[in-house]
Amino acid sequence: MAGKITPLLDPARITLHLQSTKRTAVLNEIGRLLDGHPQVVNYAGFYDELLARDRLDTTGLGNGVALPHARTEHVKEIVLAVGRSDAGITMDQGGELVRLFFVLGTPKSKPGDYLAVVSALCKLLREAATREALLAAATPEEFIGVIRAAEEKSAPPALSQSNGPDQPTRP
Repeated sequence: MAGKITPLLDPARITLHLQSTKRTAVLNEIGRLLDGHPQVVNYAGFYDELLARDRLDTTGLGNGVALPHARTEHVKEIVLAVGRSDAGITMDQGGELVRLFFVLGTPKSKPGDYLAVVSALCKLLREAATREALLAAATPEEFIGVIRAAEEKSAPPALSQSNGPDQPTRP
């Protein structure tokens, strides 16, 4: 079964060598990857809301990861773009360097979907081995492969078709 993150990823919307060195410029560089996305109805409106949300509070999750996001009416479905910085970018007053950025746009009308994606990302990214593999990925396709493998590893085991959760094992 596919995870919650892999279906949102597209190699064309992943940049592994961010050129920007400032917070807002990084958001612009990654955000532009969503310009023209079929689920983004109004890119300028989405980007304005992304910046407004980012000004409210840090979007850093710790461990060198940030999740800039906007819950907005300017997207029809959840969209995701990814950026990786070789040197790291300071995102808040604490001075922690962020190297992995997951820019998320979600429809205001689907808060459950938003929470499920954020939860799934947090679960995957809390593993140091996953973060290290993402930092080492040589191509966007390899980056997606790391996410796919992490999702498969964290997925609950599938139930046997012959045995339901409350049925004894059949001989």
